[in-house]
Amino acid sequence: MTLARYHLGCPVWSNREWLGELFVAKAKPRDFLRQYSSVFDTVEGNNCFYGLPKPETVLRWRDEAAPGFRFCFKFPRAISHDRRLRDAAQATAEFLERLRPLAEAGRLGPSFLQLSSSFGPNDLPALSGYLRALPADFQCAVEVRHPAFFAKGEEERQLNRLLVERGLDRVMLDSRALFAADSLDPDTRGAQRKKPRLPVHAISLGARPFIRFIGQSDPESNRPFLEPWLDKLALWLSEGREPYVFMHTPNSRHAPQLARLFHRLLRARCPEVGELPAWPGEVPPAP
Repeated sequence: MTLARYHLGCPVWSNREWLGELFVAKAKPRDFLRQYSSVFDTVEGNNCFYGLPKPETVLRWRDEAAPGFRFCFKFPRAISHDRRLRDAAQATAEFLERLRPLAEAGRLGPSFLQLSSSFGPNDLPALSGYLRALPADFQCAVEVRHPAFFAKGEEERQLNRLLVERGLDRVMLDSRALFAADSLDPDTRGAQRKKPRLPVHAISLGARPFIRFIGQSDPESNRPFLEPWLDKLALWLSEGREPYVFMHTPNSRHAPQLARLFHRLLRARCPEVGELPAWPGEVPPAP
C-alpha cells in the first residue's frame, strides 16, 4: 500500500487481538507482517530497542513486507540510554549493518533516536557529534523528553538548530488524548503511568515530519485531538514533505481502527492520499 507522500502505521505489526479484523481469523504469526503491510505502509520497530534481531529475521521481514513498505526502527537502548551516545560507534555500526538488507531493498523509513528524560541541554554536544558520525544517507528522527527542550527558550532553539543543520526531524509525541481519558480500564491506567506527558510542539524541521500519537482506546473519542494534526498534515503535504504518522492506543488493541479513522478524516481534506485498502480480516472469503 502506497499513499501519496504520506505514511501511516501502528507501533507494532503483530498483535493477536487483531485476528478477525485486520488479520483473517485463522492467520498465524508468520502471516501477520504480510497482512499488516497490505493495509499500512509503515510501522515502528520498537523491538530493536531491546536487542538486535537475528540476520535471518531481518531477511524474512524484507521478503514478507509488501512493496513500498517502510520500517522505522528505534535505535537500541544500548546506544541511546546506556551509553547516552558516547563511545557508541561499534554498537551503531552493528545496528546499521543489521538493517542493511532492508536499506538496500528500499524498506527503511526514518529510524528514531529516542533519548531519555535525563538527556538534557548539557548533552547536546554528544548528540551533535553522534549525528555527524551517522552516514549522510541514513534517515532518522530524534525524540527528546527533557523539559528544557519544551520550554521555548534558548536550549530548545539550540536543539532545533542542530537538527535543521543535519536535515533531521524532531519526533512529535502527542499523548494529550491518552491523559484526557478518565477511565477505569487497566490498560489505559497502565499507559498513563508509563507514557510521558509533555507539551506538543508541532514543528517540522526536515523533510519527513514524524508523529507519534497516543490516543484513547475508543477511536472516536480521539477526534478532537486529531483535528489539529489534520491541518498540519495538509500543510506539510502541500509543501512537498513526506510525513510519517503512527497511531498508538493502550496495548495497541485499537491502533488500526484509530489509524483508519485518522486516514478517513485526512482524506476528506486531502483526497490525493487515496483510500486505505480493505482489511484482510474484513474481506469476505471467496465462494
